[in-house]
Amino acid sequence: MLDGRHVILYIDDERDFRDAVRVILEAHGYHMVEAPTAEEGLRVYREAQPDLVIVDLMMEEVDSGTTFVKELQALGNRAPIYMLSSIGDRFIQNVDYASMGLAGVFQKPLDPQTLLGVLRMQLG
Repeated sequence: MLDGRHVILYIDDERDFRDAVRVILEAHGYHMVEAPTAEEGLRVYREAQPDLVIVDLMMEEVDSGTTFVKELQALGNRAPIYMLSSIGDRFIQNVDYASMGLAGVFQKPLDPQTLLGVLRMQLG
């Protein structure tokens, strides 16, 4: 938490998506930190110690999102991690996301009500 607000780390190489999510989160009392790459996301994660993480599946490299999740696990992460995917339903059907250390998968583009509902459920 930062100043009484939950901190959400959002990692996505698409600036427009990061800007849109920031508007949603900040309008509802969350503090968002962001990164455009998985590598930068690790640095921000260490600094911000977020309460919840959202990471795009495919960024600078095809598997950068899953590699990022493995890195967080190695660091002993306890924050819920959500993968964001433009192939959402197919990803969920073909991959056991819980075994990957994920709390869930969001479909891209992100539905604001779905996002806010998950945040309320996970963070109170």
